[in-house]
Amino acid sequence: MISTESNLVLVGVNHKATPVEIREKLAFNQVKLEASLEHLVSCPEIVENIILSTCNRVEIYARVENSDQGIQLLKDFISDYHGLSRGSLDQYFYSYRDNQAIEHLFRVSASLDSMILGEAQILGQVKDAYSTARALSSTGLVLNQLFEKAFNVAKKVREETGISERGVSISSAAVELAKKIFEDLENHSVMLVGTGEMAELAAKHLISYGVKTVYVASRTYERAIALAQTLNGCALDFDAFKEELYRADIVITSTAAPTFIIHKEMIEQAIHKRKNKPIFLIDIAVPRDIAPEVNDLENVYLYDIDDLQNV
Repeated sequence: MISTESNLVLVGVNHKATPVEIREKLAFNQVKLEASLEHLVSCPEIVENIILSTCNRVEIYARVENSDQGIQLLKDFISDYHGLSRGSLDQYFYSYRDNQAIEHLFRVSASLDSMILGEAQILGQVKDAYSTARALSSTGLVLNQLFEKAFNVAKKVREETGISERGVSISSAAVELAKKIFEDLENHSVMLVGTGEMAELAAKHLISYGVKTVYVASRTYERAIALAQTLNGCALDFDAFKEELYRADIVITSTAAPTFIIHKEMIEQAIHKRKNKPIFLIDIAVPRDIAPEVNDLENVYLYDIDDLQNV
């Protein structure tokens, strides 16, 4: 049984109140995540901790010596670690303790707090965050019990409510947007830049609607080859994809790059080669892959992760 008086706290930001241009500055990649877990667990005030960093949220769950001090410490840590002032972030932070923190984790794991209700990816992301923390010995009895319970609750919610039958995932929302722009997707082409799970799912959705040609680019060429084979597509060397953008009607990016990899000039060149045929860009990466000024170009439709909320 999880004690509700374990000095359990949660500090985070998410898509509901924090725009992607802020969230991308607070994201933890795998290297940052592991270093941060180790740093926090070395703090006398932090007994256990788990960091969940996804496209739509950054949250730290922790058991602390003192709840009030622990919440302030975690807010300071997130701000300082990313080189941002605490004052600029306070409007975005939320914090919960004990029962409220437990309830929030259950909602997150069951996708009840997701941008798209019922989306399937979040439970796997929570499990990954938990596994990483356990491997680094930053969890203990309380967080282990709490997260195992959350996984059981999420499974029960999905089985008893049928919530996952809505689909509704970020990837399928991206497909709905593509259908609005092109109406008929048959014989169109898609390029994946990055081999993330959501991009793969989106490509499979697009193929089911008639998309015929798939290009896959990845910094790790072997991954591009493997995914291209799965999708019956063509693998591209990462350095070459920029020259091939014009071939794609739909471009989906999902890399872990820390800065923009697609800029306005690149899309200008692609549009010129396409003779002004529309190009649809879906950036589901956080940090974002595509510079927002790309959207200023004619016949270019750029949507980021937050735009999918309105689909």
